Amino acid sequence: MRFVEEYRDANRARALAEQIAALCEPGRQYKFMEVCGGHTHTIYKHGLLDHLPESVTLVHGPGCPVCVIPMGRVDDAIAIARQPDVIMTSFGDMMRVPGGSGSFLDAKAAGADIRMVYSPLDALKIARQNPDRRVVFMGIGFETTAPSTAMTVLRAAAEGVRNFSVFCNHVTILPAIKAILDSPDLRLDGFLGPGHVSTVIGCRPYGFIARDYHRPVVVSGFEPLDVLQSVHMLLTQLAQGRCEVENQYTRVVPWNGNPRALEAINRTMELRPYFEWRGLGFISHSALRLREEYAAFDAERIFQIPGVRVADPKACQCGEVLKGVLKPWECKVFGTACTPETPIGTCMVSSEGACAAYYNFGRFTRRRTEEVTRA
Repeated sequence: MRFVEEYRDANRARALAEQIAALCEPGRQYKFMEVCGGHTHTIYKHGLLDHLPESVTLVHGPGCPVCVIPMGRVDDAIAIARQPDVIMTSFGDMMRVPGGSGSFLDAKAAGADIRMVYSPLDALKIARQNPDRRVVFMGIGFETTAPSTAMTVLRAAAEGVRNFSVFCNHVTILPAIKAILDSPDLRLDGFLGPGHVSTVIGCRPYGFIARDYHRPVVVSGFEPLDVLQSVHMLLTQLAQGRCEVENQYTRVVPWNGNPRALEAINRTMELRPYFEWRGLGFISHSALRLREEYAAFDAERIFQIPGVRVADPKACQCGEVLKGVLKPWECKVFGTACTPETPIGTCMVSSEGACAAYYNFGRFTRRRTEEVTRA
C-alpha cells in the first residue's frame, strides 16, 4: 500500500538505527520529548525502542488533548448536560474520562442526554433536527481540531441555528512546551514536534525553542520511519552543534501552516487569560474561548456552570507522566487499580494517552526487561 508500507520497511529501520547509533557520542545520554501522544503509540506499537541505543531516551509530553483536560472541566460539562432540554455531544474519547463526579458515560446512564459524534458538524445537524432542544458540543483538542469547531460556529451563525453552542476547551501547544522548558524537573535535549498540530500552525512558531532555549526541534510524522528519521535529525543537529527547527513531515506539514484554518480560529476565538491543565496547573494564554461577537454560541455564557477546581486523585500520577517526569509504569496504580477498563487518570483513557500506549503495547516488553535485569 503506497504511503504506508514504505514507511514501515524493516530494512530501512535497521539502517536508520545504525546511523543513529553512529551519531551518539560515547558516554553521553540523550533525552528527547515526543510531544504528541500519537508518536508515543507509534513508538510502542512498532517496538521502536528496540531500534534505539540505550543512550537515547524518549519521554512523553502534554500533546494528548483529552489527557490535559482537568477534572473540573469534565464536571462543568456534566452540569450543562444535566440541565433541562440539553443534548451534550462529544468525541468518543471524552466519554470515559473521569471527572470528580463520574464520566460522561456515568451521567448518561443516570439520564443525561449525552451523544458521541465524529465532528462538530454532527452536533450542528442534531441541533437542526431538534429545534426545541439546546445542543452543546464539547470542543476539545489543540490547534488540530480547533478549526473544525471554528468553521461549525461560522456555519451555525450563517444559518441562524441558535440552539447550538460550544463548551470550548481547545488548548494551544506552545505555552505548554514553554512551561515544560521552564520546569526544573526535567532536562531535555530536543523535541519531536507534533505533526498534527503543525499541519495547522506550521513550523515557524517553534522557533523560540531553538532561539531562546537552545533545543532543536524536528516536526515528525507518525509512521515508524518518520519517528526514527526525526531522532536521526535531532542527533545530527546536536553532533553539528546546531539548534534549529526542521520539518521531517514535509509531505503533510507546510512551513507556514494552513492560513485558512488559522483565519477561522482567529475570526471566532481568542486566547483566555489563563487555563488549567491537568498536571501542569494554570498556564497563561494557553487556551481558546469564543469571541464576544459569537457569545450566542458560547455555552459558558449561556449556562450556569459550577466552575469548581477538582483535585486529581492522590494515587494518579498523570501529571508527572504528561510532563515527562515519570514513565507510566512508574505510577503506583498503573496496570493494577488503573486500567483502560477502570481508569483513574486520563492518560489511561485516551487513544493518544501514554499510559494506554504502555498498557496496550509496552507493558510486557517492560516485564521482560525487568526479568532479564533480575536474572
